[in-house]
Amino acid sequence: MQYYTRFSLGEIVNTQVLQEIQDKFSEATGLAAVIVDPDGKPITKPSNFTKFCTFIRSHPEGFVRCMACDDRGGRKAVELHRPFVYHCHSGLTDLAAPIIVQNEYLGAFLAGQVVLPQEDFDAKQEMFRRLAPYQMDEGALSELFDIVEVIPENKLKAAADLIYIMSNYIVEMGVANIAQKQLMTEMKEKADLESLLRASELKALQSQVNPHFLFNTLNTIARLALLEGANQTQEIVYSLSDLLRNNLRDIEELRTVEDEIKYINDYLTIQKARFGDRIQAIIDIEPQLLEVSIPALSLQPLVENAIIHGIEPKKDGGCIRISGRAEGERVIIVVSDTGVGVSPDRLRNMLRAEKRTVTQGHSTGIGVINVHKRIQHYFGSQYGLNIDSKLGEGTNVYMYLPLCYHS
Repeated sequence: MQYYTRFSLGEIVNTQVLQEIQDKFSEATGLAAVIVDPDGKPITKPSNFTKFCTFIRSHPEGFVRCMACDDRGGRKAVELHRPFVYHCHSGLTDLAAPIIVQNEYLGAFLAGQVVLPQEDFDAKQEMFRRLAPYQMDEGALSELFDIVEVIPENKLKAAADLIYIMSNYIVEMGVANIAQKQLMTEMKEKADLESLLRASELKALQSQVNPHFLFNTLNTIARLALLEGANQTQEIVYSLSDLLRNNLRDIEELRTVEDEIKYINDYLTIQKARFGDRIQAIIDIEPQLLEVSIPALSLQPLVENAIIHGIEPKKDGGCIRISGRAEGERVIIVVSDTGVGVSPDRLRNMLRAEKRTVTQGHSTGIGVINVHKRIQHYFGSQYGLNIDSKLGEGTNVYMYLPLCYHS
């Protein structure tokens, strides 16, 4: 077995972040959980451990056997390269999901401590048989075993798939972030830093997301939502899946206005679930403009900016309107909001920024200045964005494009 020797799991992803993920998973599924290193040693505090397992671990021999069982489960999952469901040394059902990055084993996400209904298998009697040599209090064992949760097989397998995809995706993101930081350090030493940053900026969206893990994660969440009858959750997951699938297409290609509007609708579905009636949205694009060419991911950052900086700060929310019309050989698309508005000083600087700044709250990482420069890159300096705003009243962002139909 190979170990990831360059970084430990705790260095790649903050242990507190792992703890929070583990706690939320345990709270959502009802399963006990812990994350271990390649040697089977816990790197997080156990979540939701059953009283039965806590009792077993209170005995020296029981603790040793639990640790050895966890280690074997993790190693078997690595060998299979997938989640592994098994009976622990006490007869309960556990699962192990390996955390593997670039073919290196960093640890495992262990969960379970449940009873899985199985024909011709008496879990309680099997527990007594396995623990008989250790002379533990059978009355206490029986009482604590009876309150262990019984979980159907399909739910346990869905949970196993979820933690495998989720934990590996998060760790891959951590590795990507480390690599990105190292790359940025090297790039800053080069004289032509600004041009290199512009060239890499558009690729950042795709390089930070692994589609294999991402879409499998969404499918697993949707499957759990189906099992639990959560129809709204399903709708949001599918919107997110469509939105990200669109996001992962080649960002350097021009798209149609219609493509961008579909993207906006998926984005708004997710935001409306978050904000409810606080956000109203109106889309009014002239039909003949739907096939006009537009740079990918041009409208979504403007809509997101309107929500985060315009409407979200208002207690009563507000309305976003996306309209489009043709004026001669020019197309004007306007993203308006009834939010808090932008101060004159900030407004003057929004489209003058020459240095790449960190965008706050943007899911894509693309800000207004980026959209403006990309439009000018494709179509010339006579096109791009213009903004007007009044504090307390709202903001209008005007996008100017050539009347050029997508081929």
